[in-house]
Amino acid sequence: MTTTRLPHRRIVAALLAAATLVALAPSAAIAAPAVSPSASLDLQPELNALVEQGTSTAALAEVRDHGRTIFRGAVGTADLATGQPARADGRFRIASTTKTFVSTITLQLVDEGRIKLDDPIEHYLPGAIPNGDAITIRQLLNHTSGLYNYLDDPHVRSNTEAGNREFLATGRWTEYTPQRLLAISTAKPPYFAPGQGWHYSNTNYVVIGMLIQQVTGHSWRDEVEARIIQPLGLRHTTLPTDSTAVPGPHAHGYFKFPEGPGDVTRLSPTIADAAGAGISTTDDLARFHASLFGGRLLSPARLSEMTTTVPIPGAPDHAEYGLGVVRYDLSCGQFWGHPGEIPGYSTGLLGTRDGSRQYALSYNEYDKSDSAQSNRLYRAFEEKALCGLAASG
Repeated sequence: MTTTRLPHRRIVAALLAAATLVALAPSAAIAAPAVSPSASLDLQPELNALVEQGTSTAALAEVRDHGRTIFRGAVGTADLATGQPARADGRFRIASTTKTFVSTITLQLVDEGRIKLDDPIEHYLPGAIPNGDAITIRQLLNHTSGLYNYLDDPHVRSNTEAGNREFLATGRWTEYTPQRLLAISTAKPPYFAPGQGWHYSNTNYVVIGMLIQQVTGHSWRDEVEARIIQPLGLRHTTLPTDSTAVPGPHAHGYFKFPEGPGDVTRLSPTIADAAGAGISTTDDLARFHASLFGGRLLSPARLSEMTTTVPIPGAPDHAEYGLGVVRYDLSCGQFWGHPGEIPGYSTGLLGTRDGSRQYALSYNEYDKSDSAQSNRLYRAFEEKALCGLAASG
């Protein structure tokens, strides 16, 4: 699909060059707190700008600080055909933000002694991956395996107007298996020898999904559901297997064509698999981030490994990649999360290392012709969402 953007969108070209689609809980569900009148943050102007001055049809966001929702808002149009307004509780495709969920499950299996991060993947999936005896689980999680990104193959997705038309007409209905995605990848030479470079590759997480299935006997979706979604009460987070729909209220996603918009909301999630098939809401994502970085899903040792990073070659703002999470340096400090992008939907999820505050954002970028303007507007929202909190806190 198109290039997956990290929240600092100036990183796009260097970081996710072709990563389109495409970061031990108590048993009781967590109720969403009410917005605190004593601690609020007015981000509506910045959210409005993403639609009014930018190139999006809709944008929705939530900001939380120490468990309190201090901003929740929506702007724009959910359906261009009907004029229905976007809703703040709307669902959306989270794309590569799914990777943080999948990485969390993998690290829980490490906590349980069922896998080791520096074991070769060959140990768990014998014969499945060429050179698998030289590729470790850690290298898959932090994108240093060298495996070719199946989305770099133009036969899967070409990020051009012609490619968008083809995807809208037929490509979005194509059903893939993890094995087929892996075969597309392994038919191409690797980018580099394992551990000798960094390249964002959705193939890495397709393999991790296969690993989870092999070790647990359950799909990665079932494990995320049982270990994260249900314990945290993330009632609006789903991991579709073959349904092309976004359930519940949602803003539609579009391609822009000279003759008008092409609605690309419905698509087969199999093209993303464990690399980015998730659907969620800003509230669910923010609460997941708070639980993960607040230490409720992983041991301190595993959370430390998750946030041990490798450099992203050429990335500005000192961004580095951990195990399914990215570290960014903003003007007020370091923050952690993972972005996502799939046709029609862009996602941002970012917050503090201690889980005390975070924001989640979805915006439907319809017109990509002025990326510099979109970058400025996104950065303005991000800085105020997190650094505005830092200044006031």
